[in-house]
Amino acid sequence: MSNLVLFLLMMCGGVFIAVQPSINARLAQKTGVIESSTVSFAVGALALLIVSILVGKGSLRGVAAANWWELTGGLCGAFYVTLIIFAVPRIGTAAAMAATIAAQLATGLLLDHYRLFGYQGAPFDLKRGIGVVLLLIGAALVFRR
Repeated sequence: MSNLVLFLLMMCGGVFIAVQPSINARLAQKTGVIESSTVSFAVGALALLIVSILVGKGSLRGVAAANWWELTGGLCGAFYVTLIIFAVPRIGTAAAMAATIAAQLATGLLLDHYRLFGYQGAPFDLKRGIGVVLLLIGAALVFRR
């Protein structure tokens, strides 16, 4: 897969990430915040199970060999989805996304620099630092009412 195709797919993913909180927040009006998050994860888990069975190339048996912390990704996702369902009706989608994206980029910069989790990353430099600062400033401007 080319880098351009991967970039475009990630852009699509960004659209879904921006739309998901509003969909889940609407569901929360009918079910509750925690319940909406539960339904969101259940539907996603069912869809992924079907895709894994139909086209998956790995094995779910590998979970038995995983370290405990390698299983915490779902907890991170559950925390984020629940928090964003709570936040969007109160501060709006743009402000919630701005805060999320700024924090993701700042965290990504640290993960890359220190090569945490064993992945190749780019070291911190002034350009990358300025990019994060500008994004944080942009997030503050979007958040400001």
